[in-house]
Amino acid sequence: MVGPGSFSFAVRKRLEARHGRSGVISTPHGDIATPAFIPVGTKATVKAVLPETMKEIGAQALLANAYHLYLQPGSDIVDEAGGLGKFMNWPGPTFTDSGGFQVMSLGVGFKKVLAMEAVDVRSDDVIAKGKERLATVDDDGVTFRSHLDGSKHRFTPEVSMGIQHQLGADIMFAFDELTTLLNTRGYQEKSLQRTHEWAQRCLDEHERLTAARTHRPYQALFGVIQGAQYEDLRRKACRGLESLRGSAGTGFDGYGIGGALEKHNLGTIVGWCSDELPEDKPRHMLGISEPEDIFTAVENGADTFDCVNPSRVARNAAIYVAEGRFNINTSRFRRDFTPIDETCDCYTCANYTRAYLHHLFKAKEILAATLCTIHNERYTIRLVDRIRESIEGGYFDEHKAETLGRWKGRVPAP
Repeated sequence: MVGPGSFSFAVRKRLEARHGRSGVISTPHGDIATPAFIPVGTKATVKAVLPETMKEIGAQALLANAYHLYLQPGSDIVDEAGGLGKFMNWPGPTFTDSGGFQVMSLGVGFKKVLAMEAVDVRSDDVIAKGKERLATVDDDGVTFRSHLDGSKHRFTPEVSMGIQHQLGADIMFAFDELTTLLNTRGYQEKSLQRTHEWAQRCLDEHERLTAARTHRPYQALFGVIQGAQYEDLRRKACRGLESLRGSAGTGFDGYGIGGALEKHNLGTIVGWCSDELPEDKPRHMLGISEPEDIFTAVENGADTFDCVNPSRVARNAAIYVAEGRFNINTSRFRRDFTPIDETCDCYTCANYTRAYLHHLFKAKEILAATLCTIHNERYTIRLVDRIRESIEGGYFDEHKAETLGRWKGRVPAP
């Protein structure tokens, strides 16, 4: 067994008078230079792209979804295969989320929509228009109805830990309840206490499973911070998680900053959390990938972040370039024989034209999703790599101004 000492985090360079920093997360399957973007491979695959290709475009780690892999093929099968990395032929570090996101997405029907603008009218019986509630929460856990076949399933902190230990990711997250901005303050307070109690149960079960599974490398456990847009709740959540210890005295190896939030408050909320969290443990921001959000999160102390957006929009013909985003399937590109971006070093830009990609989408060819996903993931990975280089090189502010100046200009398809 590789013990807890095989996971560590070291800060390399700090931004002056701010929480932002560069660093290195060390795991049993390799190091992650931070800040880092972690592409999402929900069902043990980044949709339409080979794991080998993800390595070639610079991905340092991949994140998979515990809920979906529990339903299909089953976490026991992944465990029998030797863990997530071996199962999907990915040699580097891996992350798994806890299933907590599904509490919100299935429970209230918002699916992938995490950041919602605040509203004047709040309700704790919120449900998206035209959707059916597929999850119910109680103090012990969550009961789900499978979106695949309608079968019922029960997730508790202990169940989530068992699934994630079987999946074998290097970094996993404590089971939490994700609320929405539509919930009342009273419900946010109740939910925060519930998530705190679940976090303690996760630590205890994590210790038990780590001791029982000595044939597997050590898996780091991150606590998840909730509290919506409320400063006192966010700070309370951070202090509470940091104080928790398992029966053997171990605390969390890092922290995830989660929850629904207003986009314009992203930096403020990350800053509140960074004020409270220990400097020697990594912070993961769940679910962001837009350039403005990444710069804001990094500047305020986030070390890693994941998002499905680069691959999802690619499958719908949306392409990232330095000046913004455009749709490659519009008629203007029918006879455009230039690359997506002449400055991009990805496989797609080196070998294919906009006209060809336009044709693939119009012809409904699967290759369209592959080539555009390669480009979008490479764009996002390189964006964060350059942010890291700017921190270590001492020119973060200049780099931010230049990059966002071009991006916010939104010049379509240069």
